[in-house]
Amino acid sequence: MIIWLNGPFGVGKSTLAAELHRALKGSLVADPERVGDLLRGAMSGHELTQRDYQDYPPWRQVTATLVTSLAAYTGGPVIVPMTVLDPHHATDLLTPLRREAGLPVHHLVLHADPDVLQQRITTSDEFPGDPVRSEAVRAYRHRRAADYQKAAHSWMHAHGHVIDTSTLTPGQTLQTALAHLHTT
Repeated sequence: MIIWLNGPFGVGKSTLAAELHRALKGSLVADPERVGDLLRGAMSGHELTQRDYQDYPPWRQVTATLVTSLAAYTGGPVIVPMTVLDPHHATDLLTPLRREAGLPVHHLVLHADPDVLQQRITTSDEFPGDPVRSEAVRAYRHRRAADYQKAAHSWMHAHGHVIDTSTLTPGQTLQTALAHLHTT
């Protein structure tokens, strides 16, 4: 099984990924951000450099290959916490996973009401002891919240299983996700 966790920045994808990893025997977490970091370094200074690594076709290809390869090697579950707001990018990622992995692919969209999301972002501390880095993360998440709302309304909620985390604890979010995974 492949579990793609999507949703706004700061909603709790990494938290749920860690909880799912603990709950699902033999699972692993594949973080496509590391692929992005590798690609960002490789493309540094090149004329085709992009601001967002998700805009590189190689990022989408390598990420899909990495996830399908890990699923084939381990038998899954492979948990992928990554916000993908562009519907074409999501198609580039999820289509090969569904076609090549030979395992069920679950696209879970974690959602939080805008006010709840803003509050979570404001109170988050990604880098304890480093207020400058933590504030940079919070500022980025605040800037991207409207992008998520647009994606949620235009395509994302229609193409994934939505878990509204607005009133859920991390434990309740885990139980909701597990209930969906075990019933589909």
